[in-house]
Amino acid sequence: MNRRKILYISTWVLLGCLLGCRPAPPLAAVEEAEPEIPEPVVFDLQQIQERGEIIALLDNSSTSYFLYKGQPMGYEYELLCLLAKELGVKLRLEIVPDLKDAFIKLNAGEGDVIAHNLTVTRDRKEWIAFTDYHHMVRQVLIQQKPRNWRQLKKHQIDARLIRNPVELIGKEVYVRRNSSYAERLHNLSDEIGGDIVMVEGDEAWDTEAMIRMVADGDIGLTVADEDIAKVNATYFPQLDIETAVSFPQQIAWGIRKNAPELQNYINTWLAFMKGKPDFHVIYNKYFRSDKAQLRRVRSDFFSGQQENGKLSPYDEILTEAVDSLLPHWDWRMIAAQMYQESKFDPRAESWVGAQGLMQLVSETGRYHGATNLFNPTQNIWAGVKHIRWLEQIFESKVSDPEERKKFILASYNVGQGHIYDARKLTQKYGGDPELWDEVEQYLLLKSKSQYFRDAVVTHGYCRCTEPVKYVEEIYTRYERYMQLMPEGDSTLGPDTLIALAQD
Repeated sequence: MNRRKILYISTWVLLGCLLGCRPAPPLAAVEEAEPEIPEPVVFDLQQIQERGEIIALLDNSSTSYFLYKGQPMGYEYELLCLLAKELGVKLRLEIVPDLKDAFIKLNAGEGDVIAHNLTVTRDRKEWIAFTDYHHMVRQVLIQQKPRNWRQLKKHQIDARLIRNPVELIGKEVYVRRNSSYAERLHNLSDEIGGDIVMVEGDEAWDTEAMIRMVADGDIGLTVADEDIAKVNATYFPQLDIETAVSFPQQIAWGIRKNAPELQNYINTWLAFMKGKPDFHVIYNKYFRSDKAQLRRVRSDFFSGQQENGKLSPYDEILTEAVDSLLPHWDWRMIAAQMYQESKFDPRAESWVGAQGLMQLVSETGRYHGATNLFNPTQNIWAGVKHIRWLEQIFESKVSDPEERKKFILASYNVGQGHIYDARKLTQKYGGDPELWDEVEQYLLLKSKSQYFRDAVVTHGYCRCTEPVKYVEEIYTRYERYMQLMPEGDSTLGPDTLIALAQD
């Protein structure tokens, strides 16, 4: 028997084989041609700062990056936000589940940091460099406990499970392609003097999906980092994660090998962060706070590798209102605006008397048919009607529909009068009054007497940092919503794939 059997096959066919629904492929390795990792482009810290944003490549998982009740969260996400703030740049995120794709994008200049839960390995060092490690963790075997494990004593459970890595000889272990787990099992086969039969799935087989498949009994064994395994074991108590298959390994971020300035900056920042309570609070929040993580993952409003996740309890009302009144708007953008206004709290009330989910004042609410602004349905419909009303105003003023949305959102926040003034100032000083990036500059200048006393201005002084920030934050949140809750997402989760394989 070959020392290492690798089956490079699609998830659909593999799941069909697991369920006995399709003919098994030959055991000989079937390697697909994969793109080569390019040499790294020259793009270091100075270029990142000049560009004004740092691009992070990461995964959607229950610890790295996800949505919970409309708010982006995650260990990697929170650290990246702090890093970007320290650098004085914006943070752009791109979800890249497959690690080899992430290496390719990193070296091609399409990303600056790989912020997966990334194990430092010798093979990976041939292609990328690593920051100093965040923490160290072992890899552990994921297996199901016996069916009656609750009635058994610990030594009886241990007797029925794999506790010695030598027992893995001849066993099939499912791991993600290009993962450190595959590399570790390859080395472990050498160490124990026998073949571990690895089945490597494609990028759709993320670690948490495979843990779930072990929990559901669809596959027998997989491997995961112990911190991720512990998180998942909180909501899959039928899993055993006690058998280590490695010594503690370093978990770090990946960067280009020819970016020493960025590497030194992140290492200095990490050393500083590790000395602060904030770092440990963030780590414990996702890897040590079992009850909080269990509550998030079991919620309907959690997006990390969960089908049918919701942004809020009001998604159906919102989508119906947007489809009826604003069919060319994405409901997720209005959801991002609603979060900005009230954090999805239907009882929210501002100091100026704005009420409910969309923060409308009584006069505006009544104009759009709402008699009780604390009623979610009335509030949402009135808010969407107000957006439609603003759109009708700006339709003749801003020709591009996408640009127009920014003017409408700013007007929703500060009133259209100040936006009119900023457009007139933009035109007077040679700018384009139909481009938000230009108009917002003059909106900000309306706090200076030279501008709010200008002859073309009719609505006077405005400390207009708020509407500019309002539009920016809604668009940033909307981008997160698009990443983590794709409209008409064609990516199929494990349950869907299993169901299809059974058809």
